[in-house]
Amino acid sequence: MNFNTITEKHKEQNLFGRYITNKHIEPILEKLNSDFAVSVIGKSVKEKPIYAVKFGTGKIKIYMWSQMHGNESTTTKALFDLFHFLSSKDKTATELKKTFTLLCIPILNPDGAEAYTRVNANDIDLNRDSVNLSQPESKVLRSVFDEFKPDFCFNLHDQRSIFAAGNTDNPATVSFLAPSYNEARSVNEVRQRAINIIAAMNLVLQDFIPNQVGRFDDSFNINCIGDMFQSLGVPTILFEAGHFKNDYERETTRKMIFISYLSALFSMSKNDILVNKTIDYFNIPQNNPVFYDFIYKNVKVILDGFEKSITFAAHYNEILLDDAIVFKATIRQIEGLEGYFGHYTYDFQGQLFENQKDKMPEMDSEASFIIGMHNKIVNGLLKK
Repeated sequence: MNFNTITEKHKEQNLFGRYITNKHIEPILEKLNSDFAVSVIGKSVKEKPIYAVKFGTGKIKIYMWSQMHGNESTTTKALFDLFHFLSSKDKTATELKKTFTLLCIPILNPDGAEAYTRVNANDIDLNRDSVNLSQPESKVLRSVFDEFKPDFCFNLHDQRSIFAAGNTDNPATVSFLAPSYNEARSVNEVRQRAINIIAAMNLVLQDFIPNQVGRFDDSFNINCIGDMFQSLGVPTILFEAGHFKNDYERETTRKMIFISYLSALFSMSKNDILVNKTIDYFNIPQNNPVFYDFIYKNVKVILDGFEKSITFAAHYNEILLDDAIVFKATIRQIEGLEGYFGHYTYDFQGQLFENQKDKMPEMDSEASFIIGMHNKIVNGLLKK
């Protein structure tokens, strides 16, 4: 199977960037062909529709939901790429239709998606609400789970750009987790099936993003929906879409998530997931939060007549402005950066900050400044 050809041919061109809301997906949902059943399965706090898309007639039932956190949209884009592929006349797509029944919620948290926030309109993290079920969106997710009775669950998220794949300077472009079902983090038959699917996806992804796949922390928290569903006896997989070099819109990562969906389905359809892959799974390096978006090394400062060299770092803040996401770089750490990496790293080799004495980078200030005579940093980046 040529994953490159499929992903290039079936990218949903009407979705791009980080800001994805109901108004972006509704025109696409309306145009899905008769292979797809689109329905409104509930309403958000602000009475926005929560859509579900059902596809296929097969015996293996997979439940997929995205944008439980409203500002995590990469997996949603990849879902619509998957829909585009499944709506085609491709022979493999036809076989998948016969093998699987997919029930997908593209945007579980439409209020959070519109506001570009992690939480819903009541400031509740839906991924900490699996026990209380205090929110309408949480109740919808659980009621569909109870009614659909899936064989597998795919819990679809984005993760911050801070993560490396293990003790390396490789970003964790995609991370997975087979959540724990108990405090002991035991591996039973249910979790084993999730582990085997992840191992199969990782094997494929290594051809595209070698050493850039991570494993999320498996500490048990029954308030998290993945842990809950795993404990209820349904193999559940957490997908985390992360950073790829120079890809802050996460279009390359989107492709990797799409490939992950496809490789999971292919492996499951061929029963490749029956072999115990526990060792392969735990050999995937664990996520390590050691990245900043920008690191500025060996910058000279002169304070009270004393000269020293410092290293400091900045992160992008994602700000919703005029229905688009603007990235604003802000200084987040000064010194104490041993063992950390930057997605952009600049070494100024002893040049003076702001080319002035008694000037120092300030925490939480905008990352726009001058170093030496000619090095102008604008919104984090060195202007050439």
